Amino acid sequence: MEKFDVIIGGTGPAGLGAAFRLIRHNPKMRILMIDREKVSTGGLRNDCKMNFTFPIGFPLENWTRTQAENYLELVIKELEPEILQKRNISTYFKRAENLGVALLDIKQTHLGTDGGLELIKKLIAKLGDLGVDIRLEHCLTAVNPDSGQIVTDRGTFGYEHLIIAPGRQGFRFLQTIMDSLNVSYIDHIVDIGVRIETKQENYPIVSDYYDPKFIFPDKVRTFCTNSGAAHVVMEKYHSSAGKPYYSVNGHAFSGEKKPNGLVNFAMLKTVEFTQPLASGQEFAENLGLQAMLMGGGKPIMQRVGDFRLGKRSKAEGFNDDLYNFRPTQPNCTPGDISLCMPAKILRGIWKSMKALDTIIPGVLHPGTIMYYPEIKLYANKPSFIDDNFQAYKNIYLIGDGAGTSRGITAAWASGIRAADGFIK
Repeated sequence: MEKFDVIIGGTGPAGLGAAFRLIRHNPKMRILMIDREKVSTGGLRNDCKMNFTFPIGFPLENWTRTQAENYLELVIKELEPEILQKRNISTYFKRAENLGVALLDIKQTHLGTDGGLELIKKLIAKLGDLGVDIRLEHCLTAVNPDSGQIVTDRGTFGYEHLIIAPGRQGFRFLQTIMDSLNVSYIDHIVDIGVRIETKQENYPIVSDYYDPKFIFPDKVRTFCTNSGAAHVVMEKYHSSAGKPYYSVNGHAFSGEKKPNGLVNFAMLKTVEFTQPLASGQEFAENLGLQAMLMGGGKPIMQRVGDFRLGKRSKAEGFNDDLYNFRPTQPNCTPGDISLCMPAKILRGIWKSMKALDTIIPGVLHPGTIMYYPEIKLYANKPSFIDDNFQAYKNIYLIGDGAGTSRGITAAWASGIRAADGFIK
């Protein structure tokens, strides 16, 4: 059996952050990184936009401003991002303020899905040159803390320290691991919403601010804006009973790709269960399955013009006349979102969309598409036993799936912070 000083489960930004911190601290350290996928995973693959301003991506229950900004300096030093410039946005700030809406001023960079893949290749190659052992297509199945071993579908490995760094899609996997270790946790928060797709001329702010962050009342916000060569995609999940459902998401390619003149972004409402305390994961699953029932096994799409008239969208309505662009995700089912989205969530999102249309007139063009559902599962909240995300002796849980981050840069920062826990 092979033994390592540190084993890192997950090669997304959280795992990468930990690996770089450890190997630069001690080049002789034996580090093994594993991932169940054929290529490195995580947010770096999906459009790869990064935010370098607190509090974006940093859950406030785990981070102070000072902590986040100190670690962001280390993330910037490692990634050397080219920060995008913002121009001509003072009018948008004033309009938002007049409506009680916040437009955040965020330092950002954007590489696109293709640029993110290139960055991953460089980072993995750099770690390999530094001596980190990286093994893909290794699925972690069990942790034996008494013997200091993990079990994968390829064998058993020993560790002194174990870092588990799942992304959002590792949400349920991490719950299984925490259950086996008797680590207590809650998952009472989830983001539910729609993805908006429209012509870029209807949302011109993206020419001056790539991913504008609007925060509305009622816990609604814009999220993950894509423009240029932008597309809406479907991501497949499975419920606890094994039933499949889809969440929509957005991607964009780098500036080298031919633009299609479209923009997409999410409008998300945060739902928090307190009394009684309930599982956000199970709530989201039920909504996802209900959407599949209404959409014949696919997500639903509806034109804003039809929604305003209180009628469902039909396939023949997606034409070249009033509805003047083709959806980039035609595999969704034309329908009526109001039949399967909880009314309180839909009211909050629609109210926010109308405010957004006042700030940026045109975004609610009749041809604008709303895709449903968009679900974000990153709300596991383990009980940590120290300030470096140690949840069990010599076992650290980090990344979006562990609730220590909500995005690439914060995930990377959480990896550094966990590594610092046993460097000290």
